[in-house]
Amino acid sequence: MICTSLQNKDLAQIQALLEGLEMAEIRLDRCALEDEEIDALFSDTDVPLIATCRLEEESQAPELLERAIRAGAKYVDLEMEAPAAIGRRIRQACQEWGTVLIRSYHNFENTPSREVLLSLFDRARSFGGEVVKIVTTAHSKADNDVVLSLYDAAEPGTLVAFCMGEEGRPSRLEALRRGAPFTYACLSPEDATAAGQWTVSEMQKAVYGDYRFIRSGELPMPSSKSFAQRAIVAAALADGVSVLEGYSPCGDNESALAVARALGAEVSLEGSRLTIKGIAAAPACLQLEELHCGESGLLTRLMIPLLSTLSDGRGVRVTGEKTLLDRPLSQAHDIMASFGVRLYPDDSNARKVDCYLPLKVSAPLIPGRADVSGKGGSQLISGLLATLPLADGKSTVYVHEPRSIPYLFITVDVLKKFGVRIGSEMEGDDDFLENQDWSRCTAVNFHIKGGQRYQAAHFAIEADWSAAAPFLVAGALFGEVEVTGLDTTSLQADISILDILMQAGASMSQLEEPTGSIRVRRAPLSAFDADLNNCPDLFPVVAVLAAFCPGESHILGVQRLRHKETDRAAAIEEMLTQMGVPVRTDDDEMTITGMGLTQRLATGKLLKGGSYASYADHRMVMALRLASLGASAPIEIDDTACVAKSFPAFNEMFSAL
Repeated sequence: MICTSLQNKDLAQIQALLEGLEMAEIRLDRCALEDEEIDALFSDTDVPLIATCRLEEESQAPELLERAIRAGAKYVDLEMEAPAAIGRRIRQACQEWGTVLIRSYHNFENTPSREVLLSLFDRARSFGGEVVKIVTTAHSKADNDVVLSLYDAAEPGTLVAFCMGEEGRPSRLEALRRGAPFTYACLSPEDATAAGQWTVSEMQKAVYGDYRFIRSGELPMPSSKSFAQRAIVAAALADGVSVLEGYSPCGDNESALAVARALGAEVSLEGSRLTIKGIAAAPACLQLEELHCGESGLLTRLMIPLLSTLSDGRGVRVTGEKTLLDRPLSQAHDIMASFGVRLYPDDSNARKVDCYLPLKVSAPLIPGRADVSGKGGSQLISGLLATLPLADGKSTVYVHEPRSIPYLFITVDVLKKFGVRIGSEMEGDDDFLENQDWSRCTAVNFHIKGGQRYQAAHFAIEADWSAAAPFLVAGALFGEVEVTGLDTTSLQADISILDILMQAGASMSQLEEPTGSIRVRRAPLSAFDADLNNCPDLFPVVAVLAAFCPGESHILGVQRLRHKETDRAAAIEEMLTQMGVPVRTDDDEMTITGMGLTQRLATGKLLKGGSYASYADHRMVMALRLASLGASAPIEIDDTACVAKSFPAFNEMFSAL
């Protein structure tokens, strides 16, 4: 990225200038800012800012830097020459407030040897520098070569090294080509902070050329289909009339409405208000021979346990369509058998090895205690949680090796709104008990009282974090995006996209918590580690994010992708390989070697365009559309209509970026 150095400016001037800059260095030693103005400057902008203040005898630099850190500075630059006590003080403040520490070395006379500079780099890293800045004065091309050779020894994104002086001018651009997270520019030659500095307009033209960054207005997100489908089914089972606000139609949600009608519920829709008169469900209340679940895996797995209790004992044939017919219902036989329910193939289904649709569900379900594996996912277990309260006796479901844990608690939360109570206990190691990190949970024990009945409810369906993820990542990589309607206290697993973006270094802000606008914009990014076992739907867009994060990113959860709409892990690997992104998979971990957008533009190494397969997978289409913003040529997708499964307006909204 291009960081513009600002000096000799007052607060109003700086704030006005930031509107047109992607990143800025604030020279606190050369801008006369009061304490309150520093607070306002660093807290009221999404532009990544570096707080810099050169040390002098009896200088107030430490106090100014600390103030900027507390106010929200993205970076703080501390000279290597700083006394050890000041270094520890600033380092501690950075750790406390989440500011990236830059340790910098400047030589205004000459360029030392490579060995000396490498020693300085190692020293700066040992002094807490997450980014090391090495700037020398060049008197020849050889001096530039010495400084630029340092990138060969540094991890991606950890070094900003170039030369001052007219001889050093080319090194400022070459630094970006070598992988510097940013380089420095000035507003005009008169504003230069060192000899040889490019103006920001010169640097933008040299690096970005005709590339156009995105910037969105407010983008309203559709309702969560995870919440909507659960709520629609619960409303269909309830005694009375339920009202669900904020409903958004999509293929899976419409399938849920069709199921509600098939159960006997009365459904009407006015705008985004969904009204459902339920059937007052009780055991053996339905005489149903067949139920069609569309292409929704969640809906199918919710209904299999429910049908085993609601049907009158004759067994119900469950059918689906499109990709759902090729997706095995992992562990369904074993889990349902734990409660006395048999699943057996329909006569038209010749496959006997695993459990596929169409199939028949026997009845009745027998309440009791069962120890089930959650390794295959949470959806069928969610179906049990929705069913067992209707049964005549008390039940306990002990889930070991749980996956997609947040979705289990979405189910519990939705059931609670309809008057159904379920107790739960989570187990894990000491780290889990301290941090309540889903990925550290080893088991969940659910306690379910029988004889409960669903009661009508009236509430708003949450907006969808899964739908928001491609747009949030687009803002972090390619410009600035603002989405609306999302709840930052949500149980949705895909809210993890915020943590991943923060770890990668994106600039984010939220207005009017907890459901105000969320704004994400470009900032220097770095490689990250993520465990997506609890949120596998994020994997395709997170993989694209990793392709633009310098270094090796490691993403866990590959095995959760094997039986989605396609073998999503194989599809992601094929996509990235075709785009020219190094990727490898080892069991459950995918490793992606990325390169920042600025470096890709400066070196001509954008992603490769061409014809790509979506495999009729809506999440793959979203990832491909996202990747197209960083491609050297158009990306043509064989099937974009399949996004209607979850987000019919996605293509139109994304094209508007």
